[in-house]
Amino acid sequence: MDDRSGPLLIEWRYDTLPIPYECAVASMERRIAAIRAGTEPELVWLLEHPPLYTAGTSAREADLLDPHRLPVVKTGRGGQYTYHGPGQRIAYAMLDLDRHGQDVRCHVWRLEEWIIRTLARFGVAGERRDGRIGVWVAGDAGREDKIAAIGVRVRRWVTYHGVALNVDPDLDAFRGIVPCGVSPEITGHGVTSLAALGVKAAMAEVDAVLRATFDDVFGEALACKS
Repeated sequence: MDDRSGPLLIEWRYDTLPIPYECAVASMERRIAAIRAGTEPELVWLLEHPPLYTAGTSAREADLLDPHRLPVVKTGRGGQYTYHGPGQRIAYAMLDLDRHGQDVRCHVWRLEEWIIRTLARFGVAGERRDGRIGVWVAGDAGREDKIAAIGVRVRRWVTYHGVALNVDPDLDAFRGIVPCGVSPEITGHGVTSLAALGVKAAMAEVDAVLRATFDDVFGEALACKS
């Protein structure tokens, strides 16, 4: 489903069936070239992937703990290893930073802010942590769990890739990697989801909230605190 409504005139695409990762990357590559050329509008694409691990530009071989568990794909986004699979909402934001400010750190801050505001609608307090990109949830005894990972790539000031929000994925799949450097044994931090926090949310409901919170974060009125 596509939607080109909204004050920012950004196209929204919603997919209900899992999209193979390589197909999604190829589609993003074509779209960002079109955005740069001015032939297509900016796009926010909400989707899921079949189960796999992706290795970002900072991925370390030692962090792939079980290389035979799932397919592994190297990708040009920033970050380390992460897991993608059903129950995780991927939000690929293909935006022209010539329009939104040529500041990649600010863009990452806005992605985090977008997820924090989305989580707040579900009664979950998402938080930032210095030196750790993504969105975190504070737990008992000082433990902090990541609920959303962020990895971006920028080409000629058009950004793509984006956010992976854990709605109700198979959290056990994260055991095959050290996800984004997060390990309960090593760092004391883990991975969580809305479902693990007791929040039952359908994907369509999450999509509606992501759409509702986007414009206030990426609009001109919000000052970035990068």
